[in-house]
Amino acid sequence: MSLILETVQEHARQRPDEVALMDGAVSLSYGSLSAEIVTLAKVLEVKCRRPGAIAYCLDNSAAWVVLDLAFVELRRPVVPLPPFFTSAQRRHVLEQAGVSYLIVDRPLADENPSGSMTVCGRDIHWYEYDAWPVDLPPGTAKITYTSGTTGQPKGVCLSQEGLEQVAISLVDIIGTEYAGIHCAVLPLAILLENIAGLYPTLLAGGCYHAPSLMKLGFANTFSPDFGTLVRALKSCDATSIIVVPEILRGLLAALVATSTSLPAMKLIAVGGAKVPRALLETAEAMGLPVFQGYGLSEAASVVAFNTHYRNRLGSVGRPLPHTCIELAADGEILIFQPALLGYVGEAAMPRVLATGDIGRFDEDGFLHIEGRKSNILITAFGRNVAPEWVESELLSQPQIGQAIVFGEGRPALGALIVPSSLNVTDADIARAVEQANRNLPDYARIVHWAKVMPFTPINGQLTDNGRLKRPAILDAYHSTIARCLERKGQYVSFFETLIIETTPEREYLQASPQIRDGLQGKISRQAYLDYLAEAFHHVKHTVPLMTLAAQKIPPEKAWLRELLGHYIEEETGHEEWILDDIRHVGGNPDAVRHGVPRLETELMVAYAYDFVGRVNPVGFFGMVLVLEGTSMQLASRGAHALMQSLGLSESCFHYLLSHGALDIDHIKFLENLMNRIDDPSDQAAIIHMAKAMFILFANVFRSIPHNAEEADAA
Repeated sequence: MSLILETVQEHARQRPDEVALMDGAVSLSYGSLSAEIVTLAKVLEVKCRRPGAIAYCLDNSAAWVVLDLAFVELRRPVVPLPPFFTSAQRRHVLEQAGVSYLIVDRPLADENPSGSMTVCGRDIHWYEYDAWPVDLPPGTAKITYTSGTTGQPKGVCLSQEGLEQVAISLVDIIGTEYAGIHCAVLPLAILLENIAGLYPTLLAGGCYHAPSLMKLGFANTFSPDFGTLVRALKSCDATSIIVVPEILRGLLAALVATSTSLPAMKLIAVGGAKVPRALLETAEAMGLPVFQGYGLSEAASVVAFNTHYRNRLGSVGRPLPHTCIELAADGEILIFQPALLGYVGEAAMPRVLATGDIGRFDEDGFLHIEGRKSNILITAFGRNVAPEWVESELLSQPQIGQAIVFGEGRPALGALIVPSSLNVTDADIARAVEQANRNLPDYARIVHWAKVMPFTPINGQLTDNGRLKRPAILDAYHSTIARCLERKGQYVSFFETLIIETTPEREYLQASPQIRDGLQGKISRQAYLDYLAEAFHHVKHTVPLMTLAAQKIPPEKAWLRELLGHYIEEETGHEEWILDDIRHVGGNPDAVRHGVPRLETELMVAYAYDFVGRVNPVGFFGMVLVLEGTSMQLASRGAHALMQSLGLSESCFHYLLSHGALDIDHIKFLENLMNRIDDPSDQAAIIHMAKAMFILFANVFRSIPHNAEEADAA
C-alpha cells in the first residue's frame, strides 16, 4: 500500500473525527475519508475493468481527491486533465496515453456517457473508449501532461513512490506544525497542487480544502477575480496556499485595494515560473509568508524550496533532502535519479535529467535560476543575455503583467508587453520600461516595445503552470516584432489602433443596462431567453456573412479567404447550440427558429450584409471584434453569475461557455490577422464597421425587456 493511504488510515485510527477534506458542500473526517476511498475503489474496480490508463477532468472538489486516492488504492495509472485543456489537447492525451475511461463532472457535448454516479455529493460521468494499447513504463502511477514550450502536450510518467517522496521531503523541511487548512487555489490536475498541496497536507494531518474554482474567483481561469479570492481565503481561514507568480501578483494587489489581511496565513508557496524579486519584496513588506520554490514535472513537481527556517530572497531555496543536483560546466542544472520513469511513447529516460535551466549555487547552498539554456539571446554586439533576467526587471514594475523579450542578432532588445490591468495606459507602460531599464546595463535595456493581448494556455502561448511558450509567441507576433524593431520606443499595431479608435462605441455597448446587470446575474430568466432568441437570429447569419465576404475579397488578398475558411469551420452550427440552451432553460426553440427577430437585430444583420457586399468585405472583421469580444466577456462572467442567480445548470449555457475559450482564441487570432493588414482602405473599413456594430449590437441588447413582466408584455 502507498504511504499516503497508510497515513490516512493511521490518522483515521488515531483521530477519526478530525476534518481531513472539505469543499464547501462536503466535509469528511479522516475516518470518513478512509472509508470513502475504500468504498469507491471497490466500485471503480467493477466499473473500470478494461485495462489501460484512466483520465479524469473535474473541477476541484472533495470528489476529485477521493477519486484520485481510490485509483492509488487500485494501482491504476491515471491521467489528471487540467480543466483548461482544449478539446484538441484532450483528444491527443486520450489517444497517446491509451486511455480506456474518461471521467468528468460536466457531460461531454457530443457523446453519451457510459454511466454516471455520485461521489461526495458530486455527479460524475464516465466514458468508455476502445483505446489502442500503450506500453507505459513499469510502475507508472500518474501521467501528468504538461503543455511544455512547444508542440503537443507531453505525458510524463511518474511512480507513486516518486510522488510521495517529494511530499515527504516537503513535510520534513516545512514541519508538521504548519499543517492547518490548505486551500487549493490551483486546479488539482496541476501536479504542483496535487503533490505539494494535497499529499503533504494529508501526511501532516491537516485539512485540505478544495472548493470549486469558481468560488475562488476563477470562473475564467485566466481572468481571475482576485477580490473573490481574498474573501474566500479569509472566510475559510486558510493557513497555506500554492500559487503561480501571476496569482501572487493579483492577490497582493487585491489585499492592498481592499485593505484586507490574511492573519491565519502561515505559508504561501509560489512556483511554476520565475518570480520577480520586487514581487517577493512587496510580499515581505506586507508581512505575508511567501516562499519561492523550483521544480519540474519530470522531478515530480518540486526540487528546491525556501522555508521559514531557511529563506534566501531571490533564490528558489535549497534542494529537497531526497534530491541530488549538480551543475554542468555551462551552468545547466542536472538532477540525478529523478522521479521520471519516461515519457509516454518514448524510450526509458537516463538516470541524469538535464533540465535545460541555467542555475548557480550561492555560498550557503541556495539555488538561483538564471534562465533557460535554449533562450539565451546573442545581440549584434556579441553580448549574451538571458531574456528571463530582463523580463524579471520588467515584471517588477506593477504596470506590467506579462512580458517577453526578443532581439536575437539585433543591436538592441525589444519586448512584447501585456499591461497588468485595463487601467494601465501606454504612458504608464513607457514609464515602467524606463524604470526597469535603470536597473539594467546598456546592452540589456529595452529599446523597442509593443503592447499585446495576454498570453494564456488557451491561445497556446503559456504553459499550464505559467511559463511562456516562447516559440509560439514569437511565431504569432513575428510581423509585429519585425515592425517594432524598425523604430525606437513604442510600436502601435493596427489592432491596438482599432481598440483605441473604437473606445467610445465600446463603452456605449458596455453601458447597456442589460449587459451591465447580466454580468452580475441581475436579469430574469425570461430576459435570458430573450437574449438567446436574438442571439440565434444574428448568429445564424454568421456563416453566410463570412461566405459572402470570402466571395467579395479580391484575388490579390486571397490569403484572407483562407482565414475566413478557418472562421467558417469554427462557427458552423453554433445557432443550434443556442436552440439547445433555450430548450434547457424551458423556452420554445421551435418558436424561436421560425420566429422573427426584433427590429434592432434585423437592422444590425442588414447593415452587415450591406457593408460586406457593397462597401468593403474586409470590414467584416470589425464585426468579428465586436461579437466575439462581447460574447467572451459574457462567457467569462455573465454565464456563471446567471447560473447562481437563476439556479440554472451548465447545460443552459452551452453557447456562452463554449465561447469563453473559443473566443479568447479567436480574438488572439484576430489580433494577429489585423496586424497583417496594411491597406489603409481596409483598415478604415474595419474601424468603421466596428464602430457601427458596437452601436447596433448595443441597441440589440437595449431592445430586450429588462424583466420578466416586460418580456411577457412584449
